[in-house]
Amino acid sequence: MTQPLSLHAMAPARVLRGAGAWNGAIGDIADLVRRPLWLGRTTVSGPLGTGLAADLVAAGLVLTPERLEFDCCDRDLERIVSRAREAGCDGVIAVGGGKVLDAGKLLADRLDLACITLPTSAATCAGWTALANVYSPEGAFSYDVPLRRCPELLVFDHQLVAQAPPRTLASGIADAMAKWYEASVSSGASTDGLIQQAVQMARVLRDQLLLDAEAAIAAPGEAAWVRVVEACGLTAGVIGGLGGARCRTVAAHAVHNGLTQLPACHGQLHGEKVGFGILVQLRLEEVLGGSQLAAQARRQLVPFFAQLGLPLTLADLGLGDASLSALQSICDFACREGSDLHHLPFAVRPTELLAALVSTTAGITCDAPV
Repeated sequence: MTQPLSLHAMAPARVLRGAGAWNGAIGDIADLVRRPLWLGRTTVSGPLGTGLAADLVAAGLVLTPERLEFDCCDRDLERIVSRAREAGCDGVIAVGGGKVLDAGKLLADRLDLACITLPTSAATCAGWTALANVYSPEGAFSYDVPLRRCPELLVFDHQLVAQAPPRTLASGIADAMAKWYEASVSSGASTDGLIQQAVQMARVLRDQLLLDAEAAIAAPGEAAWVRVVEACGLTAGVIGGLGGARCRTVAAHAVHNGLTQLPACHGQLHGEKVGFGILVQLRLEEVLGGSQLAAQARRQLVPFFAQLGLPLTLADLGLGDASLSALQSICDFACREGSDLHHLPFAVRPTELLAALVSTTAGITCDAPV
């Protein structure tokens, strides 16, 4: 059987990880760029960004600082592309959370410049991937963009990541766990060896997070914490790069995208909405697909997510008093043509998705605090 051609933007060219990785990376950064765009939000304008920028200036780099006014959105991107060209930037250094990292990667792609990512939390694997999500200025998901390549350098400094609030790690755990629940569905019955291996990596990733998550959040910097932050920030990206589009998003991320259409959800982190989306996807598989495995998985995840303080219901997301029309808008967006939700092996109508949204904890008693 002839294997069809497949192009993978699999991984950053170099990854420097560990405590103090930033200091170890300054020479590598100076080898890649001399006049970089220095991109962030509060991490660029605050004390952390000021200190990091001073390190680069001391190494002889000339920085052009730019702060995102919104999430990764076209209005910001167009403005910053013009600014980078005027300043003669020869690379992009993005420092911050997932939306900043996505914006940095997309800017580097559009400008054909080297990209360096410096995550300041383990809330997503955006520092790794050749993919960017674009939002409206109001924070609603618009579309995603496959990029030509992963970053030239990813600096994953444990000391920087440890400064992030515990909530970001819980969010990252949910986002990383979605790799298994979505990839195992989106891959179908693929006979492609890389896809099969990526799916099994996603299963191992899920199991490790189930074992280590509670200890990781309780003891930042300890061994379990290191395993978990690297699972969320690095391994999750490996799975997407190895498996490609067949190992990425299904209903969990489609639900996230729908939720972002409502301003009431904008205070929730990406992984918090994705984690809720996992429960919705499992409910769909259980009710529409007749899957007892999905029912069992939902019974396992609800108390686990509750222990981590992740949202389990619409009320937890701030939508307890949402109107029917508002909830319907989530479902209409998630079910629109081309949505990743349609990677499920059965059809889902907006009314059926709405039923799943309001029944994520149906039949489950959970005493853990949320």
